[in-house]
Amino acid sequence: MTRQEVRARIEELGIIPAVRVATPEDALFAAEAVSKGGLPIVELTMTVPQATHLIAQLVKKHPHMVIGAGTVLDLETARACLDAGVRFITSPGLDLEIVHFTVQAGIVAMPGVLTPSEVMAAVKAGADFVKIFPCSQLGGVDYLRALKAPFPHASFVAAGGVNQQTAGSYLAAGAAAVGIGSDLIPPRAIASREGDWIQELARRYVNTVKCVRQPQ
Repeated sequence: MTRQEVRARIEELGIIPAVRVATPEDALFAAEAVSKGGLPIVELTMTVPQATHLIAQLVKKHPHMVIGAGTVLDLETARACLDAGVRFITSPGLDLEIVHFTVQAGIVAMPGVLTPSEVMAAVKAGADFVKIFPCSQLGGVDYLRALKAPFPHASFVAAGGVNQQTAGSYLAAGAAAVGIGSDLIPPRAIASREGDWIQELARRYVNTVKCVRQPQ
């Protein structure tokens, strides 16, 4: 997939499941469960042990999935993720060096931002998306709207505390997508290997996107 195709796919799906678990086995289980539930996309955070090896494994085993790397904090990690085959790279904050590297490599760049100045810097650097993080803790939907007004052409991703009750509101307010963590991938579901639970949650999020974008 090209960078443009990946960007379009992220916007189409509207949900980015963030996989932040304790073991590579847990991460593989979570990724496959959300995909079966209708979300063939994951952000595998670098806090997962052997994350880059697992990314390479997922890319090979599930070529239809959009595999991204999350919590990328330095250029060395970004390079390792690129070598593993990721389609997008995201960070909790704004590191322009990582953004420039990602853009030049032809991979979707999704840096974390919080202030208007950071939005301006990220957009100027060529970021495909700007991730407001942590969003719900610092104004939620109202803050997204406040940023969207002066930056109508920026593609915002809301992440941090977003859940089933609020995801639709973020999308309706203009978010291109939302990042979802434990509300989609509950630790208890991972521990007990309840794939059906995660699949059902994924289906609910898919339905939320449909309801917002194609109201009856």
